[in-house]
Amino acid sequence: MDLPKVSVVQYLNSVPLIWGMLRGEQQGRYELRFTTPAVCADAVHQGKADIGIVPSIEYQRIERAQILSGISIASKLEAKSVLLLCKVPIEKVKTVAVDNSSRTSAALLRILMRKFYSRFITATPSLPKPAEMLKRADAALVIGDPALTFDGQVPEVYDLAAEWRKFTGLPFVFALWVGREDARVGRFRKDFEASRDFGLAHVDDIAAEYAPKVNMRAVGVKVYLTENIDYSLDEENRKGLRLFYKLARETGIIPVEKDLNFV
Repeated sequence: MDLPKVSVVQYLNSVPLIWGMLRGEQQGRYELRFTTPAVCADAVHQGKADIGIVPSIEYQRIERAQILSGISIASKLEAKSVLLLCKVPIEKVKTVAVDNSSRTSAALLRILMRKFYSRFITATPSLPKPAEMLKRADAALVIGDPALTFDGQVPEVYDLAAEWRKFTGLPFVFALWVGREDARVGRFRKDFEASRDFGLAHVDDIAAEYAPKVNMRAVGVKVYLTENIDYSLDEENRKGLRLFYKLARETGIIPVEKDLNFV
């Protein structure tokens, strides 16, 4: 029998979710495919994956989508890995080069600019190379490990999760485990919860292994995974997610706003 196909974002913040599948009791039960957030969404949408770590905005675009309840990649305060690098203050930004693997963060940026800064911006998809991005735009939206490890000098740096929190008072949910109804994703819930819990119980091991890979100190990796990223989908996170969808509809990012369909 073929193993269930799981599409996984290849960033550091996804590792605790799949640690049980890599090192724990869930090892060998799933076929893991590592890629970018955008490709994860496309794989689930096209039926090439049974379930994936999907950018939260893409849940609204996938037909008959279901969310695995209780798990997300979110930020209660600041994310450190979703950054707007600016040559000018954010109130003056007109053009933004956007990491082409980003969908949720790109939507979040549009909402922040339209709703809270009253700015209309021109966004251009780009490879995640901050120096090159900033040559042709006022700002660069960089996500994931490239943002987390960015060490260049720019006049202004804005953490989009912190910006969202400043204006809404709520956490921001960046990604969810999402699958289509015909994949019967409910059957994965216990394994996926156990894999996440195993990962959070072994953050020191993750930090030791991944720090050299992302060119960070192990203590920095541990702080990021335990303080900047939240892996729950509690009521506060769900409230933030619903507001994100409401504002996405109001700004024309999605045509309609569908409710959260949990399994």
